[in-house]
Amino acid sequence: MKLLNRSLTVLAALLFAAGCSKKSDAPPNPNPNPTPVPTPVVIQAPPAFGYYVVGYFPSYRNLADVPDIKFRMCNVINYAFFSVNSSGTLTVPPNTNAPAVITKARTAGAKVMLSINDGFGDGKTNFKAMASTSAGRLAFINDVMAKVKQYGFDGVDVDWEFPTTSDGTDVTFTALMKQLSDSLHRDAKYYLTAAITAGKYAGGIRDAVKAELFTYVDFFNIMAYDDFNTTVAYKHHSDYNLAVTCLNYWLTVRGMPKAKCVLGFPAYGRASGITQSGTILTYKDILSRGGSALSDSAIVTNGGFTNYTIYYNGQPTAKKKAMLAQQQANGIMLWEKWQDAMDGASLLKAVCDTIGRPY
Repeated sequence: MKLLNRSLTVLAALLFAAGCSKKSDAPPNPNPNPTPVPTPVVIQAPPAFGYYVVGYFPSYRNLADVPDIKFRMCNVINYAFFSVNSSGTLTVPPNTNAPAVITKARTAGAKVMLSINDGFGDGKTNFKAMASTSAGRLAFINDVMAKVKQYGFDGVDVDWEFPTTSDGTDVTFTALMKQLSDSLHRDAKYYLTAAITAGKYAGGIRDAVKAELFTYVDFFNIMAYDDFNTTVAYKHHSDYNLAVTCLNYWLTVRGMPKAKCVLGFPAYGRASGITQSGTILTYKDILSRGGSALSDSAIVTNGGFTNYTIYYNGQPTAKKKAMLAQQQANGIMLWEKWQDAMDGASLLKAVCDTIGRPY
């Protein structure tokens, strides 16, 4: 029995050794650390979120002047403006209140866009210079993406006033928006919007908005205002007919998708037939000088200009424009929230009451 047990033990040891020998003779793994398969890059727009009520909020306004309810009336806040500088990157507004505006907007359930313009008093040359080269566009977009992430914006609103076919900026504008769209839309994370000309007048500025942009941009804020004349009296700068004309051009003539069309209207008034310097007033200022929320014009005095007629949008016109935009487009935009009345005469209130938006 002892001999049998010893034989079995020896046999087991030999089998184990043979197994080890076979393992050691196996060829080594030719790729012990395989390169992981990269996750495909997805470039697509984030989800749309219904009828847009857009309100611009300039950085130089006092946030405390605008109550929370005015933020609840909007589902998009455009924070204006970060500006393109001569180096082709973004200049942050001095003493920026962007973090506080973002917090207030988010509490109200609104998304916040970083709105970009060309700066003030620089001849509108910085956008043009930056966008003229591929390297310039890339450096700009890298800085934009860094600022979006730093402050926590939900996207970007481009307010280039204006690219034109007359100097080739229509081509570089299109290239810029394509590249910016690709970066913002990576993994469907950030939105891209643009403020564009009213479209009433033919020419290089209107033609600079190419059909390609309808693919790259999530929605367009149509600036259907400032149609004024310093030599012709009794001309309203943003009447209802202008809104109809603008929507007809962009939607019917140009084929802009309804889902991407947002009609802009003003919270300020302009005179007609006289200088615009010293005669422009905010909507709430017009009301404080005797204007009516139920009218579109008033006789006012401001500084050295006495008893002149100023033209603006009162609540009835704001309601008509909101209904028009609801029927034909997909949103309405106000320039700008601080200029609106803060009580029952509010233009934003009139809009929300018309479209049934709770606040």
